[in-house]
Amino acid sequence: MTVDHRPRKRFGQNFLRDHRIIEAILTAADLHPADAVLEIGPGQGALTERLLERVDRLQLMEIDRDLAAYWQQRATDQLQVHVGDALRLDWPALLTRPPYKLVANLPYNISSQVLFKMLAHRQLFSCFVLMFQKEVADRLRAAPATAAYGALSVLFQQAFAIRSVVQVPPSAFIPAPKVWSEVLHFTPWAQPQVVVADEVFFHRVVKAAFAQRRKTLRNCLQAAGFAPAVIDRVANETGIDAQRRGETLNLSEFAVLSQALAPYAPAS
Repeated sequence: MTVDHRPRKRFGQNFLRDHRIIEAILTAADLHPADAVLEIGPGQGALTERLLERVDRLQLMEIDRDLAAYWQQRATDQLQVHVGDALRLDWPALLTRPPYKLVANLPYNISSQVLFKMLAHRQLFSCFVLMFQKEVADRLRAAPATAAYGALSVLFQQAFAIRSVVQVPPSAFIPAPKVWSEVLHFTPWAQPQVVVADEVFFHRVVKAAFAQRRKTLRNCLQAAGFAPAVIDRVANETGIDAQRRGETLNLSEFAVLSQALAPYAPAS
C-alpha cells in the first residue's frame, strides 16, 4: 500500500506507478534477502514496498518531510530512514555495512548531481539501477563522435559498465512528465576501463576538453591554462592531433592525454 501524497514540483516528484517498469527495475537489481539497498526519493512507495518484500536491509533518503515522517513511522530493523537532501547527506557515515545496491526512481531535479555522488562513493556499492531522463541516459551511454557524447560519457564509462534496462513513457508516472525516461544498470568495473594515475586530474582534462564543445583540443586546453608549447609537445608525444575536438577522443586517448599533460598541470 502506498502513501497518499500530493506531488511537489520543487522536489522533482514524479511518482512511478507502472508495475511493469517496477518489475523490470527489480529484475535488473537481482535482489536477494541478504542484500543491503539504498533508495533515494521513495515518494509514495510503489517501488519501496516491493523492495521491502525482497531484502532484509533497506535505507531511504527522503527530503520531503511529510513523506519522510510517513516512512519514519514504518522504520524497523529492516527499514532505516534518513531525512534530508541526498546530495548533502554523508553517504559513508550512513552506509556503514557495504556493499549496497542503489535502486531508485531518482527525482529529475537531482539526478545529474546524484551521478557524481555515486561516482565518488562507488566503492560502497555493488551495482546501481537508476531512472534518468532519456536525454541524460543517452549521454551516459554515448559513443565517441556522436551528438550525445560528452564528459559524462567518458567519466562514467571509465568507472562503470553501463547497460539499458527499459525505456519509460511519461504515462508511467503521476504526474506525467513531458519527457521519456530510461532505467540504466551500472556495475563498477573491478579495474577501470583505462588506467588513470590521477583520477582527479583525468576528470579535469576531460571536462576541459568538452568545456567549449565546438572548439579544438588546442583551444580548450589553452582555456584551461595549458601553455601552447606544452600542448604542442604533448600532441607530438601522444600522436593526438590538437586540432581534433574532444568529442572525437575515446577513453584510451583521454587516458593517454591526461597522463602526458599531468607534469605540466597549471594550478587549479
